[in-house]
Amino acid sequence: IAESLAVATPLILTALTFAVAMRGGLFNIGAEGQLYMGSLAAVSVGLLHLPAPFNLIVSLLAAMVAGIIWSLPVALLKLGRGVHEVISTIMFNWIAHFFAFYLIANVLVDPKRGDRTLSIVESARLTRILPTATLNTGLLISLVTVAIILFLLWRTSTGFEIRAAGYNPHASHHAGISIRKQVLRVFLIGGAIAGLAGAIQIMGRPPYYAVMSGMPQLVNLGFDGIGVAMIGRNHPIGIVFAAIFFGGLMVGGRIMQFDPGVPFELVRVIEGVIILALAVPELRRQFSRLRGRWGRGE
Repeated sequence: IAESLAVATPLILTALTFAVAMRGGLFNIGAEGQLYMGSLAAVSVGLLHLPAPFNLIVSLLAAMVAGIIWSLPVALLKLGRGVHEVISTIMFNWIAHFFAFYLIANVLVDPKRGDRTLSIVESARLTRILPTATLNTGLLISLVTVAIILFLLWRTSTGFEIRAAGYNPHASHHAGISIRKQVLRVFLIGGAIAGLAGAIQIMGRPPYYAVMSGMPQLVNLGFDGIGVAMIGRNHPIGIVFAAIFFGGLMVGGRIMQFDPGVPFELVRVIEGVIILALAVPELRRQFSRLRGRWGRGE
């Protein structure tokens, strides 16, 4: 159970990144690149020998700022040139991927090992909740983030404007809501959350507390978060339970690999089937709506 919760921790955050965008009517699949940048920013700051509480806090904040910076061009391209966010986020994911490879191999590399970055100092590491498991206080940070997003979206005027813009941008515009401002808000909030996910994955995962060559502890967390958000219906509370479910699937898949003939890819198949099953009812509703319009000659 503890390991499932540890795996679920970053998924909660990357799913929130996607869900906030969906609530605002946008399809942000850039969490992958943003968490890469967040993890490397956390490592860069985590190498400094600052006092214990400040080192941890500054490392997390640096990761959030890095995620924001990486998401900002996507928002500006959307607002300034009308570039669809799917195209720009895919592009920036690949840029982040190879830029991270360069930093790991040439700038932040551990000269004694060569297959990872330097390890962050102990004062920048998250505390383990259980000494025998990888579960750490990053889970608490994720749950606090869930509470903040829940409050923001459903208890503040900012959240109302984001949801209104996502539900009906034309009506929202006529009601005086700035759609451009909501686009910028959504991407900046999402970038900060994704950057935080990258930091937690490095600052709380023993034994190395570093970004490995090839980034095995980071790759696909952003894309897995999309599936988690879809299963959780883009609601913060639903995302928590969906992330735990995904975490259990992944941990179970790793254990099943010890049995002959049971590949880990089976977990991916199960995830895909679940997402497809959830998507079918929505597709049917959309098709029925379009068929009704065709019948009326619209």
